[in-house]
Amino acid sequence: MGRLVHVRAVVEYDGTDFSGFQRQRHARTVQEVLEEAIAKRLGQPLHFACAGRTDAGVHALGQVVSFDCETRVPSERMAVALNSVLPPDVCVKQAEEVDPSFHARYSASSRVYLYVILNRSTPSALLHRYSAFCSAPLDVEAMRKAGNCLLGEHDFASFANELLPGEPTARELMACHIRRRGELVTIRVEANAFLRGMVRTIVGTLMEIGKGKRAWEDVPCLLAARDRRLAGPTAPPQGLFLLHVRYGQRKRYGEQKDKDSCEEYGE
Repeated sequence: MGRLVHVRAVVEYDGTDFSGFQRQRHARTVQEVLEEAIAKRLGQPLHFACAGRTDAGVHALGQVVSFDCETRVPSERMAVALNSVLPPDVCVKQAEEVDPSFHARYSASSRVYLYVILNRSTPSALLHRYSAFCSAPLDVEAMRKAGNCLLGEHDFASFANELLPGEPTARELMACHIRRRGELVTIRVEANAFLRGMVRTIVGTLMEIGKGKRAWEDVPCLLAARDRRLAGPTAPPQGLFLLHVRYGQRKRYGEQKDKDSCEEYGE
């Protein structure tokens, strides 16, 4: 028997062949794969938690999980031990023993998501698993103006799917940065927490604005309406990445005034 430790791990995964993060019956999930690897190499995991329960097809570069286990494996060897039994579409980038008070979800101050759009006339055989395809030219400047209207604390009920009865819908959006790099348009959003489907609905609405199907000035009215039927469609899952989870002090960006006013991948 080893000693009881509390572990924090940073996980990367390709969500294409998963039915989401959270464990489900008769479905392949990231949680199930991770828990099986932990049981094999460290010890039976207890009190398993994650920072963000990503949907089917959504990827992660910086998902964070926490759990307890009795193990003899030293902290510096945990990631190597887990990766030796994990499938190729899941990787533990870092694992360490942390204070028992740490909780992957409740200790987080904000989550950062990145959405990737391939904006050209033809789809890509290489990028189709990691981007959404849009053949119509996107007006990125109009999308930026719309994104700035979402900053701050608002009721995001219009941008949420499958709300539970009485579920609070107020969230604080600290960043919405939109950038074009050749044929790729990226949308990077950060909030204290997100509602189910919120990021993808924001993206779907911004894409409609970029296509000229609705005006960016309509966004305040969408927020005030609290009606999911008035917002845009839910964007496809394959373009979405859980990029980073912040703990401690939150970083505040303010409005994006132009394409060079943010650090797209800076943490």
